[in-house]
Amino acid sequence: MSRLYGDPKRVRDAMEATPTPTPPTGIPPMTLARWTLWGVLAANLLILEVAFFAYGQGKHPVLTVAKFFGLHAAMIMMLQLTLVARIPWLDRRLGMDRLTAWHRWIGFGLFWTVMLHAVFVIAGYATLYDMGFGETFLSLAGVTASLLGMIAAGIMIVVVGASIRYARRRLPYEAWHSLHVLIYLALLAGLVHQFMETTTFDSAPANIYWWTLWALVIGSLIVNRVAVPLWRNAYHQFRVAAVVPEADNVTSVYVTGRHLDRLPSRAGQFCIWRFPGHNRWWQANPFSLSAAPDGRSLRLTAKAAGKTSAGLRHLKVGNRVFIEGPYGAFTNLHRKLDKTLLIAGGVGVTPIRALLEESGGSTVVLYRAARETDAVLLGELQGLAAAQGAQLHVLTGRTGSGSPPNRPFDPENLLARVPDITEREVFVCGPPAMTTAVVDSVRAIGVPNAQIHAERFGLG
Repeated sequence: MSRLYGDPKRVRDAMEATPTPTPPTGIPPMTLARWTLWGVLAANLLILEVAFFAYGQGKHPVLTVAKFFGLHAAMIMMLQLTLVARIPWLDRRLGMDRLTAWHRWIGFGLFWTVMLHAVFVIAGYATLYDMGFGETFLSLAGVTASLLGMIAAGIMIVVVGASIRYARRRLPYEAWHSLHVLIYLALLAGLVHQFMETTTFDSAPANIYWWTLWALVIGSLIVNRVAVPLWRNAYHQFRVAAVVPEADNVTSVYVTGRHLDRLPSRAGQFCIWRFPGHNRWWQANPFSLSAAPDGRSLRLTAKAAGKTSAGLRHLKVGNRVFIEGPYGAFTNLHRKLDKTLLIAGGVGVTPIRALLEESGGSTVVLYRAARETDAVLLGELQGLAAAQGAQLHVLTGRTGSGSPPNRPFDPENLLARVPDITEREVFVCGPPAMTTAVVDSVRAIGVPNAQIHAERFGLG
């Protein structure tokens, strides 16, 4: 709609008059989850160090160093599995995007720790038996336990290579995902390697602790990634109820099922959707719920950006749907203030529209689109805004065009449009560049991090 830019004096006066926000009381859910996750990790690392120096010596000083790196590689692997286990308590407070990002970067640390373990193992046995590196490597490859460790390390090299940003951008998702699934084969090989070595710790209590920790981590992964989705889909029996074209390249799909009031879903969350019989089983996409769950149906709204999303409008009513989730921390669980600012860009409006449905209090919505005709679900937003007394502003035009330049998310322009922004919870969802620009701007204005909520979800 119309663009609003404050004159320099008005913007300067508004910034000077912006009140310093009062921090919400209590520990924010995200902070509590961070402290819990890293606290548990620190406690187990401390136990590991004590157990290693008391009961973990090797046959040779170099092999002791190798065992040190091997045990720490195993601990890092446990952390990696915990981050991707989709544990509901962590996911709803930290978000899959943040957990996945940590998983990716920690994965590179795991890679180098495994490589150091392998190098010191070969060096240790080469020194112990006065052999060359190549000869030692071939000799170890003839031992089943060592061979399994080599297989695990080799798989990890392939997966890490595929995860490097340059390679990831050029691989189709299906190819990348297939390679990444191999990490479970590496995990299995590594676990058997550890078990066959039988020298983890020279102490029964230490070994019981170690293998109990592994059982808890793997059990959590199996329960949350396999058992819960299978049970949930068998229980709810999700099916397509309606398919509604919203625009030439945007489609909404309504999904019904049994006892949906018992599905733990919230506005702002997303699910990973599969459509058996319509697509192959490995073709899955994360789509946000574009309406607040009402206990009777779920709705996704997607823009045609690939084969799966483009084919949604050809789904047939009654088609089975397999859902993983709901996931995500982009919800009102983190909201402490009565005032809200919802910022959407493009099809990122879908979780924003759902949040508006249950926002309450004083709410302002900023919707960025190139043209008003590109504003998906605009009619629904207008109706919800009118019903709830919310302010809705549609920000159109090409970024940087005009005089003054059209930059609606610059700090001064945000503040001119929403003078009390520091007193609001800010939720933003849109293209990565827009989301980054908004987050940077609201931080520059002085909005505390605890009031800024942005989630970038994806499967890669």
